[in-house]
Parts: sequence; structure tokens; C-alpha cells
Amino acid sequence: MSESADALRKNWLASLAHERRASPHTLRAYGDDVARFLGFQAGHTGGVLTQKVLAKLTQADIRAFITSRRSEGLGPGGVQRALAAVRSFFKFLAKEGVLENAAARSIRTPRVRRGLPRPLSAVDAGRAIEEAGDHKIEWMGARDAALLTLLYGAGLRISEALGLKRGDVPLGETLTVVGKGRKERSIPVLPLVASALADYAGQIPFSGAPSSPLFLSRRGLPMSPREAQALMQRLRGALGLPEKATPHALRHSFATHILQGGGDLRSVQELLGHASLSTTQVYTAMDTAALLATYSRAHPRGKG
Repeated sequence: MSESADALRKNWLASLAHERRASPHTLRAYGDDVARFLGFQAGHTGGVLTQKVLAKLTQADIRAFITSRRSEGLGPGGVQRALAAVRSFFKFLAKEGVLENAAARSIRTPRVRRGLPRPLSAVDAGRAIEEAGDHKIEWMGARDAALLTLLYGAGLRISEALGLKRGDVPLGETLTVVGKGRKERSIPVLPLVASALADYAGQIPFSGAPSSPLFLSRRGLPMSPREAQALMQRLRGALGLPEKATPHALRHSFATHILQGGGDLRSVQELLGHASLSTTQVYTAMDTAALLATYSRAHPRGKG
């Protein structure tokens, strides 16, 4: 007896979670993309979406789905992700011997122009950390300062920082974090970072095992990424920082300032946990863009 399209989708998501070790964010995004795809195709083909129907879907059927999503306002990046999800779904079905359909593989993926990272200046990063520590609840001020110091001083993603456990403190000379794809990497720890985390850990008013989260909310629950975003929003208002001043901007600042200080690209790639060097090379493009902007302003012929 053949399985329903939604059952096949759930089996595929389980495979992504257990075999490919996809993150919860990826599972949600991909799952939603394929659910939309299946819903569209059910209406588009005018009947129940059986395995036989899935096997006979053509490039035109898949393009019709993409056209529909574009009409709903989905941009090139969203289209690219949706196509990647659909391809992954059909690849899984072929691998499991359920059905074969190569139509998705032959659809051309739209190019996405990658925006340049938006770092803060060293001065603004320092101002943000200092202001974060000025909180009416002392231990929360220590927490906020420690979190931002960690993001800027070690280049962590917010999920990596919030994933630290109490047993990780005091920090040694290096810190091992689990990043995208559950890949581990070791990062050198600056004394300032170690000191900020030790100061915060010593003020936490809640008890907890070494395996419990290090960063906590006001009520003693694990701190969420949304709370970190709210912290930066408060700092933007207090310090007049630009909208680009987000938790992730501190990671960009970490990479940018190391490169500007003479660090090499391969080392920054390792520190950031980028799988591809091309991802890290965006920072050199940004530095070149800044140089050209300065040249245009300062050079006698820069204004035409």
C-alpha cells in the first residue's frame, strides 16, 4: 500500500533530522516549503497527490509552483531554498526506492545576490557592550555584557552562544562550540571574554547543573534568541546605533576587524566555522567596497 504525500514528507524530514543532522530551523523551513509544494500540486493536478502523480510531475508543474510563490512575494532567496527543499524531497524518495522523478533537478536555480555583511565599528561594539552592562538588575547586566562580549570577542552565532552550558565556565584557552550541521570547532578565548563570562557565572541567582544552560532569562529559564534581539534593540535606541546593530552584526564585526588587523582569510574561516572559503571571502569584498567608497570621497577625481 502506497503512503500518502504527507507521510512521505514526514519520513523525509525524519531522515534529514537523523541522518543529515539538519537544524530545527532548516527542518521547519524545508518542511514548510515542501508542504506548500504538495498542497499546490494537489490543486494544480486536480486530484489526490498519490505516488504515481508525484512520479509524473513535470518541469512545467514545478515551475508553476515557483511562479505561484513568486506571485505571493517570495524573493530569489526564498525560491532558491524552496527548490532545494523540493530537490531534497525527491532525492530522498529515489534513495528509498519509492519513486523516481528528475524534473526538480533540471529546474534552473535563481541567482541570489549576496549582500555584504554589516559590521559595527570597534567603537560602537565597545559602546554596546558597556551599555549592556548598565542594568538595574546587576546579574542581568553582567549577563548581557558577557553575551555581547562573547559574540564580538569570539565570533559566535547567537545559537552557539546561547547553547553554552554552566560547566563550560570557567573558560580555558579555547572554547569548543557546536555550529551549523552540528560541526564542532575550537575557538581561542581572549582573557576579556573569559573574565566577562566568569563574572556573569558568579552572579547567576539560580542553581543549575553543569549541563544546564549558562545564559538565563529573568525567570531562570534558558535565554532565547528573541531576548538577545530585544537587548540589541534597546541598545540601538539608547546609543543611536543603526538598524544593522543586531547580535549577528557583532559576529560580522569580529571577522571584519580581524581581517582589517592583518588576519588571514583561512584562519577567519576556521574561527567562524564556515564550510566554504567563498562564504568568508564576502568580508574581503566588503573591505574593498569600503576602500572604494573612501577613495571616491577623498580622491580629487573621485566625484567625476
